[in-house]
Amino acid sequence: MRRSEYITEKRDFGDLTAGVLMEQDILSCKTDDSARHIASQLTKYSIGSLPVVDDQGRLVGLVSEFDVLKVLMDGRKPEEIKAEAVMTKSLKVVQEDTPVMDVIKLLETEHLIRVPVLKDGKLVGIVARRDVLFGYIKATALYWP
Repeated sequence: MRRSEYITEKRDFGDLTAGVLMEQDILSCKTDDSARHIASQLTKYSIGSLPVVDDQGRLVGLVSEFDVLKVLMDGRKPEEIKAEAVMTKSLKVVQEDTPVMDVIKLLETEHLIRVPVLKDGKLVGIVARRDVLFGYIKATALYWP
């Protein structure tokens, strides 16, 4: 659930932060999860990537649909390939207090669909382009149904 769903009065969109916009209920995986398991999660929940976290909840990588497809293209067996072998380790991230305009700029300049949100080094959410648009609609609504 997004915190922006709880916006109950008109607000200045520019005052919103990644922490308000982010989806907090996120799926993640561990470094030793198989590419097959990751593929099953991506398809079951209709998501494009899974953050990879360590035992302390720190973000260590991201596995996308393309990463798993590459395993298949290379003729490798997804059940034998671990997340740590295919995950992207160099990630763009934002902090919970990152202003919305900085989030938009990062999404645009890096051509990202979503970006992980960290607090004290730990993964606390994900902000997607759609979350930003939803926050805009909620914050600038002229009436409340």
